[in-house]
Amino acid sequence: EDEQIVAEIMERRFFPDHIAYKTWEGFHFAGHEIRITEATDCYGAVVWPSALVLCYFLETNSKQCNLVDKNVIEIGAGTGLVSIVASLLGAFVTATDLPELLGNLQYNILQNTKQKCKHQPCVKELSWGIDLEKNFPRSSCHFDYIMAADVVYHHPFLDELLLTFDHLCKNDTVILWAMKFRLENENRFVDRFQTLFDLEMISNFPSLNIALYKAMRKGRMKA
Repeated sequence: EDEQIVAEIMERRFFPDHIAYKTWEGFHFAGHEIRITEATDCYGAVVWPSALVLCYFLETNSKQCNLVDKNVIEIGAGTGLVSIVASLLGAFVTATDLPELLGNLQYNILQNTKQKCKHQPCVKELSWGIDLEKNFPRSSCHFDYIMAADVVYHHPFLDELLLTFDHLCKNDTVILWAMKFRLENENRFVDRFQTLFDLEMISNFPSLNIALYKAMRKGRMKA
């Protein structure tokens, strides 16, 4: 079953027939052909398999996870594929990443969402753990969903990443997080994450070493 679903996910990707002056990959999600411009010299400007897993989940679970008119933020948006798919599914999306990645992110989002989405997504700088209250004040920023794909890997900002999740997440916010396990650091981050959030694995793909999680804040008021 794992290999069958993984094969279906990977079939959503296609490549240009001819060499182009810009490096790009194509994807089929939410009834659209999506073309993503990449930069192979930067981790944040490449589409990683975790993004495909999350996009596939959003599309195939659009009834249970209805994004229409929902307020969504993607952290570490990279090339913007997840944000684009969420926008095509009807969400109002804020795609965020480091300042040096915003140009390519903005380009991809405009090229793939203009006049195609109910709500035009916006692109905003977010350096994890920095100026969170200034740029995303708790009093006025409310997100129904926080989305993240492959934001945990061998980098020195795991503390700041956890702080960012904590700042953006309200009691009724749902976190959808696709993660590829590489090193022991990833397991330790999951343990720390679970001190703040109730974590549920909703999909697991051993052949990709990727898990998809749903999380909500601990101690929230329950109906």
